[in-house]
Amino acid sequence: MNLRDLRYILAVAETRHFGRAAERCFVTQPTLSGQIKKLEEQLGVVIFERTNRSVEITPIGETILNHARLLLEQAAAIEQAARAHRDPLAGPLRIGAIPTLSPYLMPLILVPLKRRYPQLRLVLSEEITDTLMARLHQHELDAILVALPIEDTGLDQIPLFEEPFWLAHPLKHSLYHKEEITAQDLAEIELLLLAEEHCLTRQVMKVCQPEGGPVRGEMADLRAASLETLLQLVGAGFGCTLVPALAIRGGWTTDSGIIARQLELPQAYRSISLIFRQTFPRRQALEAFAQVILEHLPNTVRPLSR
Repeated sequence: MNLRDLRYILAVAETRHFGRAAERCFVTQPTLSGQIKKLEEQLGVVIFERTNRSVEITPIGETILNHARLLLEQAAAIEQAARAHRDPLAGPLRIGAIPTLSPYLMPLILVPLKRRYPQLRLVLSEEITDTLMARLHQHELDAILVALPIEDTGLDQIPLFEEPFWLAHPLKHSLYHKEEITAQDLAEIELLLLAEEHCLTRQVMKVCQPEGGPVRGEMADLRAASLETLLQLVGAGFGCTLVPALAIRGGWTTDSGIIARQLELPQAYRSISLIFRQTFPRRQALEAFAQVILEHLPNTVRPLSR
């Protein structure tokens, strides 16, 4: 058994197809299939159940694959340790971020990060929290930027900042002349939300409907796929929504028919952290990445003490 064999079985597990796995590993399908068969014979177990239509992972195969991911990560850590002898912050850093954060945070830090750590190569993925968590556990990502809470004992975190919510409402709205927005006002507005898989939806509902009541209004069943679409609906007069503070820097705040109002409510915010596996060997790179974030945050968010 060697690292090449472990890469082969991981490729098959991720593609569920021997041909595509072989292409990914830059070998012929007979070569890959033969090596995996030899590995199974060596271990005395079946890792994959093969049919003409599908490739399924056996229960013992799942266990072996989990160990394979850890071994490959540690092998990569050995290579990284050698590189770190020359430069402690070199090589790729695979970061995932939720789509209601990434477009607004990344433009603030990419240039400073590159300037400070020119040998550190940021590989960015933008997906919803559940997908990011799955990819983190599968060792496809090194760390993820998400909103708390995250309940997983196998993970560690670097707290970053609290991000207040702002109210976005149409220019012609009854709240336009109110000096202060109250919790009661939020409970009575026609609330527009993202699709349910977005964590921002749950956070906004917690602020606007703390008792778990239904969303009000004719647009209650309409769910947008992105924050940009949601704001277009607000600008068109269909309702109101809550927007994370970093998004206030977007171009929609001018000539869009939207009024953005800061909320003076203690519960109207979300906490952002950098989440990673406790076994991840390059914490120094994550600490450096987190520090660049903290140094380039606007004053609309509240950095968390470390």
